[in-house]
Order: sequence, then structure tokens, then C-alpha cells
Amino acid sequence: MNKEKRIQILQRLRENNPNPTTELEFNSPFELLVAVLLSAQATDVSVNKATRLLYPVANTPQAIFDLGVDGVKQYIKTIGLFNSKAENLIKTCRILIDQHNSIVPENRDALEALPGVGRKTANVVLNTAFGWLKDNEGKYFIAVDTHIQRVANRTGYAKGKTVEETEQSIIKNTPNKSEFMFDLHHWLILHGRYTCVARKPKCGSCIIEDLCEFKEKTE
Repeated sequence: MNKEKRIQILQRLRENNPNPTTELEFNSPFELLVAVLLSAQATDVSVNKATRLLYPVANTPQAIFDLGVDGVKQYIKTIGLFNSKAENLIKTCRILIDQHNSIVPENRDALEALPGVGRKTANVVLNTAFGWLKDNEGKYFIAVDTHIQRVANRTGYAKGKTVEETEQSIIKNTPNKSEFMFDLHHWLILHGRYTCVARKPKCGSCIIEDLCEFKEKTE
């Protein structure tokens, strides 16, 4: 795929959704951090259902920590892997209280040091909560999940066998980074969630079908 085709893809995605954002519901960086932590191997819909019950009761590190592991489980038990997520959330809250004055740090290393928080979660928080386009070292980044991994590889926009390889390929191949990188995560994830779905992509209603290099297109 050449630069011109990638630019057209990005322009169409932007025209279709000029101001994309996460479908996770949050009102603070901490609420977003919790939601993304809970979203691993779970849908945003299921996470939102849980946090709508949790956040009115506890939406700060201290308040959630005070609930304890068993208390948190009562609110998130409908989410996959809720046992380990509850434990990680309590440990994360303890670190935020003790080391960061209950404030979510704007720092990749500090974020990734939190239990249950990996590179993808850190990238989402830095991008969506704080508006970061580049990391602490001045390097562009993008949070890559299974949707983005699939869309990037299937369309030919970027190639990578792992999420890390795909992230670097997306960054390398995205033209006009200052113009497109900030919203690219949301464009790709939403496209993968609703159009370029896993089992049978909806190619017939895809706004970038003619630009996509997927050889097994559906009607």
C-alpha cells in the first residue's frame, strides 16, 4: 500500500467521524484508567454497565481501595476475569495513593508499573485522558488491540504478527503524523468493531472498500 492510498483511507475515516473517542464512559483520568484496565478481554458495553454501578459509589483511588477486593468484585463480577482484575485494581489504587498522591501519572513507565496495566492501557490513557501524541521520549505511539491488529493487517495499511510489530508498522507507515496520529487509534478500533469485524467483514458497506487490499472481500 502506498502513501497516497493511506492518506485517502485516513481522510475518509476522518470525514466519517471527525471527533472520535473511546466508547468507555469516564469523567476523569482515573475513571478511564479503571475502565481500560477492566476492558481486557471484555466488551466496552460490559465495562460501562459495571462502572455505572461502581463510580457513583467509588471513583477515586482511596474510595475504591476502601472497598477492598471483595467489595470491588461485587460491582465487576459480570466482567470476564473479574477476580484478577479486582486484585490488580486494588493494588493499583494502593500504588496511586502511596506513590502518586492519588493522581494518575502522565508517564508511560509509571503507568506500566501499575498492576494490570500494560503498554496498550498506558497508551490509551496517555492519548485519551491527557491528549498525548508522543511519549516521554518524543516518539509517536498508538494503542493496538485485537481490532486494530486485524484492521491494519487485513487492509494492508500496516503489517505485524504481534501488536508490538503492528504498532511500529502503523507509526512507520502513517503519513502526516501530526495530522492523523491523535485520532487513528479510535478510527481503527471503531472500524474493526462495527465494519471490519472478525468473522465476516461488512465490505459492502465499508467506506474504504476500494482502497482496502483484503483479497477475500464479502458482499
